[in-house]
Amino acid sequence: MTRLLTPTLALALAAPAAFAQSMVITHAEDRAGQIGSEDVFTGTVYVAPVFDPDMASVSAGEVTFMPGARSAWHTHPGGQKLVITHGTGWTQERGGEKITMQAGDVFWCPPDVEHWHGATLTTSVTHYAIQEVVDGSAVEWGEHVTDEEYGG
Repeated sequence: MTRLLTPTLALALAAPAAFAQSMVITHAEDRAGQIGSEDVFTGTVYVAPVFDPDMASVSAGEVTFMPGARSAWHTHPGGQKLVITHGTGWTQERGGEKITMQAGDVFWCPPDVEHWHGATLTTSVTHYAIQEVVDGSAVEWGEHVTDEEYGG
């Protein structure tokens, strides 16, 4: 009986591994991006998806703002994390103070808080923007940030 039980137990424990999925790797050079739309950005902005929509409720983009470039005012129904990877930029909530963001910083913007983010006048900034998709949308765009609001 022990001889039969041992192989059966070993097979039962190994079975889940036989059905496991494998990791998928996307190399940086395979992540095609594009210049951001003038409808939602001021200045030169490059946007590249971080991953395909295989995580149905999460979207992410690597966004690079050249000096003077910024997003329009916008909100995220599920909130947004910004992970600053290079450079120095600014972010601001509607009615709040402009905040400097630098490489290594992580910002959390709660759901439905109107804000913008982008480069400073003299430095570029790159960040990962990670947001939850709610009812098929990750962002609600508003009007452009004026030169007066952007300041210097």
